[in-house]
Amino acid sequence: MDKEQPETESLEQEKPEIPPIALIREELAREEAKHAFRKTLWNVSAALIVAAAITALMATRLFILIRVNGNSMNPTLSDSEIIILRQTKEIERGDVIGFYYGGRVLLKRVIGREGDEIEIDGEGNVFVNGEKLKEDYLAEQSLGKCELDFPYRVPEGMTFVLGDNRAISIDSRIRTIGCVEEEQIVGRAVFRAWPAKRMGLLR
Repeated sequence: MDKEQPETESLEQEKPEIPPIALIREELAREEAKHAFRKTLWNVSAALIVAAAITALMATRLFILIRVNGNSMNPTLSDSEIIILRQTKEIERGDVIGFYYGGRVLLKRVIGREGDEIEIDGEGNVFVNGEKLKEDYLAEQSLGKCELDFPYRVPEGMTFVLGDNRAISIDSRIRTIGCVEEEQIVGRAVFRAWPAKRMGLLR
């Protein structure tokens, strides 16, 4: 008796259906519109949150709003950024402070207080009381424009300040600005309020 041969059937493999190009473009356009909407929503939400926070802070009269003008504090602060100063005279080495000069507020970093001996070498390395500062907030070191003879001792009641962008900053190295008197100090920079992508505490 012949064995029954298994019946074989040639099945043509199904090919995936490729959607028309117009449908693909339409779907891409929808996804791009969703992304743009989410981005806009985030920006609006961030602006509202910042506005509410600023309003609350201003109400305490302990904080003031400052718009950065120029690039002398790059990379820490950039032109047109908005920061919040806490009004205080209690500052420490390393703080970014605002102080009055020529009818406006300048922003610089505290390097030395009264009695400190400051020295800056030709490569821009800064020494305070013989100890080299570790300045990881700088993009590059530079002696910049300097009219001082080193070592320089900070006078009583004064504060020695430098901008983080040493090559262009006009600060305590220039005699017309010199060291900052306590009465000039507005406060310490504590928070970057805008732009939203760089929002956060300042050191």
